[in-house]
Amino acid sequence: MSFGAWLELIASGVFIGSIYALIALGLNLQYGLMRILNIAHGEFLMLGAFVTWVAVTTLGWSPLLMIPLSFALMMVLGLVIHRLWFRPLTETSPNVDIFEARALMVCFGLMFLVQNFASWVWGGDLRGYDYLSHPVHIGEAQFAANKLLVFALSLLFCGVLIVLLRLTLLGKGVRALMQSPTGAQLVGMDTRRLHPLMFGIGLGLSGVAGCLLSMLYTIEPAMGASYTITALIVITLGGFGSMGGALAGGLLLGVIEAIGMHYTDPSLKTLLSYAVFIAVLLLRPNGLFHRKR
Repeated sequence: MSFGAWLELIASGVFIGSIYALIALGLNLQYGLMRILNIAHGEFLMLGAFVTWVAVTTLGWSPLLMIPLSFALMMVLGLVIHRLWFRPLTETSPNVDIFEARALMVCFGLMFLVQNFASWVWGGDLRGYDYLSHPVHIGEAQFAANKLLVFALSLLFCGVLIVLLRLTLLGKGVRALMQSPTGAQLVGMDTRRLHPLMFGIGLGLSGVAGCLLSMLYTIEPAMGASYTITALIVITLGGFGSMGGALAGGLLLGVIEAIGMHYTDPSLKTLLSYAVFIAVLLLRPNGLFHRKR
């Protein structure tokens, strides 16, 4: 392979890996802070993708305009869902373990509810639109313009969230709750406000990821589950609760998939991802980027 071909191969993995990281950051935020393993996370990504598709094909809007709108819509939906289901669970569960198990059951229900709603509204056909698909030459390599745009926007959102968590007072409160929920509440952290806000932001990021994915690929109501699984693999690679690890894990998984599919077969993508997942669980259960303190 020439240098340009290698560059295109690695870049294609990094491009899709940046979206993996964005999806995983939202899921990691929900689980790391609230112990909600939201296996319905990908379904809200799917909703964001379909809302964008409707706006582009029916209203003639730019998908770029739909990025903040998808974030806002999914965030509001997340606030409502948390208020209706997860707050009552928090108040009635005697301990964290029971809450986590009950929340997982609720998420199963949400997954089927949202997926069937989308199938009822839009049907099961593949949908898509063309946006910035013309090639852009960078040295010896050639990339589609929409992939470069999606990569830049994914990194932007990932970077903003990580900076928010590291440098702001709100972010310090979130990190404190992740490290010691009881201690953080003892010093005055208001979980009744912080939990729904972070759950909403997590779903908002999934809406953004869905909007970005719709610029690249066709979409369907059943697309969400595979991205939820991918997000779980990314979180396992980076370490549960680690936002920087989720970003690095997403990029790494994207590159591994790209190289693996090049030397094997594209149909083995899922098998390759699961192989990485199992290997990390066996060899580095705390994540590849976990450091002993």
